[in-house]
Amino acid sequence: MKNLLPFLFAILLFSSCGTNKQLQIDAINLARLDSMYKISQQNLTICKDSSRALNSRLSLLNEQLSQQKANNNVFVSQLKDLSVITNSQAESIKKSLDNLSSKDNYIQGLQSAMSRKDSLNMNLVMNLKGAIGNLDDKDINVKVDKGVVYIDISDKLLFKSGSFDITDQAKLVLGKVAKVLLNQKEIEFLVEGHTDNEAFHQGLLLDNWDLSVKRATTIVRILQKEYGIPPQRMAASGRGEFLPVTSNDTPEGRATNRRTRIVILPQLDQFFKLLQSQGNQKH
Repeated sequence: MKNLLPFLFAILLFSSCGTNKQLQIDAINLARLDSMYKISQQNLTICKDSSRALNSRLSLLNEQLSQQKANNNVFVSQLKDLSVITNSQAESIKKSLDNLSSKDNYIQGLQSAMSRKDSLNMNLVMNLKGAIGNLDDKDINVKVDKGVVYIDISDKLLFKSGSFDITDQAKLVLGKVAKVLLNQKEIEFLVEGHTDNEAFHQGLLLDNWDLSVKRATTIVRILQKEYGIPPQRMAASGRGEFLPVTSNDTPEGRATNRRTRIVILPQLDQFFKLLQSQGNQKH
């Protein structure tokens, strides 16, 4: 009997341990089931929200479809109205379309001419800058402004102070410019004299206007007699103090305003020919 008691105690002990382990397993499984249930509830909520969103989207699409159908009906009605236009109305529409096409071609032609003119201007500027070389940019400046080429030369390079007598360096400068202008036989240009606003009177020269005119005519005579530029291609003009490029309030400003400007004149005859040719094409 004594030998049997330990055996029974061991059986009870093992039985108790087995029951505790089973309880622990059952608790773990129950926790898993609870977690899965919560997840499924969350998924169900998400599905319901998605369903409501889809229904709302579907309602919006149905409204848009209805509106599109209404628009289509209006468009079809308009087409029916258009389909009953008379032959004269159809011919009028055709002429309007032809005129639009003609105007488009005309505009393209003008744009092509402007592009060609801009290319020629840039080529002229590059040639002038190449010919002038290393002269100080403050004393001579070549630029394009609004499709027109300008050559500004300071008075100290060309004229003695307060006079229209040229300096020793003037012919060197004018010779470089004249070389380029001679090669552009179709170019005509205007020589403008400009002064500052300081009062001036000397001999027969009554004021700055007189001085600017004499300086301009001096330059065109040199370009004609010394470098062979045909006088028909040139014009002389005196601007006096009335077209400054900067303020006359400082010595530097006044020095900038005292200049001779060569303006390459736009070749308007080419544009008139283009206008005429385009007009003839319309007819």
